[in-house]
Amino acid sequence: MSKPAGRAGKRAARVPSPRLGREQRIDEILIAAREVFCRKGYEQTAVSEIAASIGVVEGTVFKYFATKRDLLLAVLERWYDAISDDRARELAGITTHRERLRIVIHGHLRTIRDQPLLCRLMFREVRAEQDYRGSGLHDKNRLYTRFLMDVINDGIAAGEFRRDVSPSLMRDLVYGAVEHLTWNYVCGRGELDVDAIAAELTAMVCDGIETCARVAAVNKTPRLAKRR
Repeated sequence: MSKPAGRAGKRAARVPSPRLGREQRIDEILIAAREVFCRKGYEQTAVSEIAASIGVVEGTVFKYFATKRDLLLAVLERWYDAISDDRARELAGITTHRERLRIVIHGHLRTIRDQPLLCRLMFREVRAEQDYRGSGLHDKNRLYTRFLMDVINDGIAAGEFRRDVSPSLMRDLVYGAVEHLTWNYVCGRGELDVDAIAAELTAMVCDGIETCARVAAVNKTPRLAKRR
């Protein structure tokens, strides 16, 4: 026998969100926003939907985040904090620079494989926009990619890598190649063989540096070939 509709039934249908401290509430909002943004995309997500998923009104979300855009950036900033912590933990105690480079590349590929929807938000919704450069998220991205530059710099200091290698150029080459190789996967097409790509890309970078160093020593040619 069904219960009669009435005020009691309506009150029972909506469980009010418990009162939380500021940090707890922000955590709750960010977790909910991450799930909805990934599932629906930025444009199709309404702040009211994020609020409803945690049992609060839309105004509660805007109390902590001025705009939906600010909320998206905060979600991605927290994600970058987590993956940067992962990379630092994986590199701890590893002294061989070739292996350190492999760990950085493998970890980045693994992040894309495991969290493609967040990557798609970053690539499509944020990075090309005018408010990205100079933002807190941009700073966190630079810190994240700094792991690779530090590996190159340390390898140069140790004599494993050529002294005239540009760490910033290597950063752009590696991350640019990874993004190109994984774009179809991020868009939901095909599979991603993290181990194979990481091994091949690491070998190409490291072996390429060593080979170029030997050629330059023998032929005494400049680092960059002349354009034809």
